Amino acid sequence: MEFKNEKLIEFNNYLKGKKVAIIGLGVSNLPLLKYMYEKNAKVTVFDEKEKEEIQRKLLERLDKYNANAFFGKNCFENLKNFDIIFRSPSCLPTRPELVLEKNQGAIVTSEIEMLMKLCPCRVIGVTGSDGKTTTTSLIYSILKKAGYNTYLGGNIGIPLFTKLDEMKPNDILVLELSSFQLMGMEVSPHISVITNITPNHLNIHKDYEEYIDAKKTIFKYQNENDYLILNYDNEITRACKNQARSKVIYFSSKEKLDNGFIVDNGIIKECEDGIRKHILDTKDVLLRGNHNFENICTALAATKTLVDQDVAIEAIKEFKAVEHRLEFVREIDNVKWYNDSVSSSPTRTIAGLNSFDEDIVLIAGGYDKNLDYTPIAKPILKKVKTLILLGQTSGKIFDAVKEEEEKEGKYIDIYMSDTLEEAVNLAKKYAKSSQVVLFSPASASFDMFKNFAERGNIFKNLVNNL
Repeated sequence: MEFKNEKLIEFNNYLKGKKVAIIGLGVSNLPLLKYMYEKNAKVTVFDEKEKEEIQRKLLERLDKYNANAFFGKNCFENLKNFDIIFRSPSCLPTRPELVLEKNQGAIVTSEIEMLMKLCPCRVIGVTGSDGKTTTTSLIYSILKKAGYNTYLGGNIGIPLFTKLDEMKPNDILVLELSSFQLMGMEVSPHISVITNITPNHLNIHKDYEEYIDAKKTIFKYQNENDYLILNYDNEITRACKNQARSKVIYFSSKEKLDNGFIVDNGIIKECEDGIRKHILDTKDVLLRGNHNFENICTALAATKTLVDQDVAIEAIKEFKAVEHRLEFVREIDNVKWYNDSVSSSPTRTIAGLNSFDEDIVLIAGGYDKNLDYTPIAKPILKKVKTLILLGQTSGKIFDAVKEEEEKEGKYIDIYMSDTLEEAVNLAKKYAKSSQVVLFSPASASFDMFKNFAERGNIFKNLVNNL
């Protein structure tokens, strides 16, 4: 008998004639806009950009799908009396206009939350301050290797809401989930992963506690049949076990666990009742760095109940670094250049630094997310021979390193640059044979670039043109 998604059918019937608000007229929301039009909903789009800033092709879609729209910083004054509101990740559910509408009976949700509620198959969700994309991609690759029909979405992949009618019960949905997407959610994946929690996005979240609570939402609605994968080495994630109703699997690169997955002297092992089984030598994988070996442990834990371990190992051995994540660019005069543009926080850059045994020329700095740069100073002094800084956070990083230099009585060469092109040229000038040039900003990209991908692509173009 052909499968019918009854929950989806019911939701589609509900949409007919309903007043639907969509927050943000971005490219990612176009499939949702089209879907709502086809289900005869009355759609209004809200976007805080001025109408003149919106691409013409997006405005044309509004006419095509018969949608109303409000633009500009005061557009939310018109967010009143809606049946359902799809918020974008950047529009937090704590926004007063959303809270008011919810109190008056509106359903305030998001594409990703409704996808999770309506999909008929198992969901694996991955969150964390660092390592989300690599871990999510590893899990996806393992499942594909094992023959599952698998969908990849959330922060990566494509918007999947319009694929709901294709999904079957035996499929698997793999999602990378940010704190912004998780905040306010009322559903959790069947298998949830938290790679780690460290301070991040404090320029948007009210405080660190709000950020932590948002991350914890990934397991808030799990039950005893579900699984939660946690980083034992991170104090916050380790303690999440006390709040979990699901089965917990730990991973660690610092402790020899009795149960879970560990990295032990370059060997990935599975631990069961104190017996540690050798699974994989890290020399046999293409990924670099202890943080990536932790990501492999995480992916093994998340797919443990779904995939034969030999198949998982085969997929891991074939897996290459995701773009902009310790991505090798080229070698020039016996100097290897790496693009780690995704590193938008100090912890990510520290992990990148620790991935190399070679002396490093580090290019860092960017948009300021109100993070503390004190912790990065000691790793920089330990691993970096030449430091090249740019962007809003250059002063913070410079001050942190200078303070550490005075403490340790050790000094490195530091140069300031106004542009990424100037930084690359300085790195070319000062890098010595057998060193590594690492572009790992420890900061967001928005002071100079649209996003980390644009930043990384520009870096690669500059390096390839040297």
